Amino acid sequence: MPAVPTFARVVALGDSLTTGFQAYGPFGNSEVSTPYTNVLIDRVKGDFPSSVLTVEIINRGVVGELTEQMLTRLSRDVIQLSPKIVIVLGGSNDLGWGLGPEEIFANLRDIYILSLKSRITPITCTVPSILGFDEGIPPRKALNSLIMGQSNESGLRCVDLFSALADHDTDRLAPQYSADGLHLNTDGYRKMGDTIYEDGLRPTIQSAVEDDL
Repeated sequence: MPAVPTFARVVALGDSLTTGFQAYGPFGNSEVSTPYTNVLIDRVKGDFPSSVLTVEIINRGVVGELTEQMLTRLSRDVIQLSPKIVIVLGGSNDLGWGLGPEEIFANLRDIYILSLKSRITPITCTVPSILGFDEGIPPRKALNSLIMGQSNESGLRCVDLFSALADHDTDRLAPQYSADGLHLNTDGYRKMGDTIYEDGLRPTIQSAVEDDL
């Protein structure tokens, strides 16, 4: 074991799905949130003794944000914090405004590239499905295909939240995880956190610990 614990700062970059926004009632309730980053904190503490690893997880989600805005604040909210890892989840709002998958993906790709240039390891995430608006599913699948293709090409870990949260018979967001058809409920955000941890964060920080041994 290393004499000094490995320190890893992790930034979660995204929109309302990162803040853990839950829509209660017709207008939602921004006072209620259950961010998936809370799950990550608990899972890290359960798996890694503090003598081996100290992790700081910073949530930089902004409700209603587009990927272009995420890219604009990347330097301030991610790069200047010098994290080892950034978890990138964005695109739902862009799709809601009618932007095309290729345009959205261009912003996400720039986020991945700029993070790598700053020696920050990106964990990419696919966009979850939607419930109650089937026309919104094909654009999500098209965007997710671009995200997964870029991740494979660049050797990045990609967390497939679409598959994890979808009803596999319909490709819709599974009702048990949905608050309003777009945002998640508490169970949904916990499922999101567990999936990001198992498929993305745990293997990435495990590599960081092993590099320091």
